[in-house]
Amino acid sequence: MVAKELLELLACPQNHQPLREAPPELLARVNARIARGELANQGGVKLQAALLEALVREDGELLYPVLDGIPMLLAEEAIHTAETPRAK
Repeated sequence: MVAKELLELLACPQNHQPLREAPPELLARVNARIARGELANQGGVKLQAALLEALVREDGELLYPVLDGIPMLLAEEAIHTAETPRAK
């Protein structure tokens, strides 16, 4: 879990919108798409491991993985939350 104090300082690197913890329902939907092999990040890397934690942008369009408590706030690491397949 990202510390509340840190989360208040973080913003999307692409449009600077605030980030919040992704709700379990969103993680479940994203993880189902990962399991079906349908999802890649913006860098084009096909995702293979389920996300245990992530931050979602205020508009809900992008998700950033959190690995070992560290938010991966690089544009290439962002994951589109829309149901459009992104795997390559």
